Amino acid sequence: MTLLSSKHSFIAVLFLCLLFIHISTPSTVFATDRHVINFRSPNLYPEGIAWDPKARHFLVGSLHHRTISSVSDSGVVKTLVSDTSLPENVTVLGLAVDSIHNRVLAVLHAMKPLPPFNALAAYDLQSGHRLFLSLLPSDTAAIANDVTVDLKGNAYVTNAAGNFIWKVNGKGSASILSNSPKFTEHPVDPTLSYSFCGLNGIAYVSDGYLLVGQSNTGKMYKVDAEDGTATRVVLNKDLMCADGVAVRKDGVVLVVSPELGKMWFLKSNDSWGEGVVFDEIDLDLDGFPTTIAVREKDRAYVLYGRVREGVLGNSERESFGIEEVRSEKESEGENVVWLYVMIGFGLVYFLYWRFQMGQLVKNMDKKIN
Repeated sequence: MTLLSSKHSFIAVLFLCLLFIHISTPSTVFATDRHVINFRSPNLYPEGIAWDPKARHFLVGSLHHRTISSVSDSGVVKTLVSDTSLPENVTVLGLAVDSIHNRVLAVLHAMKPLPPFNALAAYDLQSGHRLFLSLLPSDTAAIANDVTVDLKGNAYVTNAAGNFIWKVNGKGSASILSNSPKFTEHPVDPTLSYSFCGLNGIAYVSDGYLLVGQSNTGKMYKVDAEDGTATRVVLNKDLMCADGVAVRKDGVVLVVSPELGKMWFLKSNDSWGEGVVFDEIDLDLDGFPTTIAVREKDRAYVLYGRVREGVLGNSERESFGIEEVRSEKESEGENVVWLYVMIGFGLVYFLYWRFQMGQLVKNMDKKIN
């Protein structure tokens, strides 16, 4: 009886010690290490990123090359698309993977002083063969910037200079979806370095609308994907210099700001009539984080393409990064759940131990009597 009791007592004490350590230790110690991908490609300076769920790798564009490259989890880079038929020095900006139709959509833009060029190209995800090249119409200033795609294969492209949204159908026919006056009703501070940049990051929500960030005002808009009707999402704070926008499967929206080095986590209870920023995290400002990609299990990754450095004329860099990001507040919630699970297991074990000890005492009493 003494040996058995000592063994169970030791296990119970050990469990309680581990439980105490868990309670008294910061939750970040128990969090799984974030996945960091360092990759090398001379003079790439990627601005856009997307996740290909079938091939299970990332796709990135390039500031200086007419290429789309794949990046594996271990940082291996391979060229998927090298489209030398495009105008020289065209930049590959926003990317979106249309896995249903087995293609990647790429926003193309020629920066000044090059002749104006704004287009959307579609390429086969396996062969890299170009499926279409759609020139984007505009009577005003245009900077084709980011792209998202719906379940039917329609693509939506933001015009950062003209503050409107193009729609490109599955065959490559382009038109202006929304040129809502809502996009220009808020004043812009002309002293901002990004004052020229209006509508920027865009994401399609499966309920049939788009969420679009506006860099120079910090506003977010909900846009009907059919008729282009736009309404401003009421938020508890402005998202200044908002760039990439992504939506997780659980409905949480992620927005990144390269100028501020921030990522915001947003949620809404009324389909984005209103929303709230419930967490924000600091990012590597020197890496100039521009875009987010969401992969399986809602794991989010930010791209450190160092685009500012590339725009300023540096062509010597060959190392870039993709890094997993998480909300600290969400992680704290997960640790609270884990704590309750541990307490539950401890209680069950304690009751079982008491029951075993009771049975043992009864058996010993019978033998003695």
